[in-house]
Amino acid sequence: MQKLNFQLYNFRFKNSENKVSIFDEIRKKFIILTPEEWVRQHVVQFLLEEKKYPKSLINVEKVLKVNGLRKRYDVVVFNTDGSIFILIECKAPEIKIAQATFDQIARYNMTMKAQFLMVTNGLNHYFCQMDFENEKYAFLENLPNYNS
Repeated sequence: MQKLNFQLYNFRFKNSENKVSIFDEIRKKFIILTPEEWVRQHVVQFLLEEKKYPKSLINVEKVLKVNGLRKRYDVVVFNTDGSIFILIECKAPEIKIAQATFDQIARYNMTMKAQFLMVTNGLNHYFCQMDFENEKYAFLENLPNYNS
């Protein structure tokens, strides 16, 4: 797999039926390794190792309803009260991050109301803080670290 714009992390891999899988610490199972999954697993490690978020507050690939349609988010970090702190959209490295990607995460966030957003293709990372009152977001240098 391609080198991404993250620190180097230790991953567990498994090979079966000519398919490589990577172990997801959050879902506690091996997942087929696709380019997008490679990015998603780096994001999970980034949250755990660099930002120090506890595993118990991180959720990966769950269904949500947006305007009555079933959608799937990539990664969410919850607050301890169960509200959503960070919503993360992952794309494969060959997918260019464009306005459509920000539109997608903004649509999801109308339902989810996350305080922070991250959009990444593993090479380029964008971080935003929501301003719900003025219906806009401000770009940030990085996501906040976990403070217990």
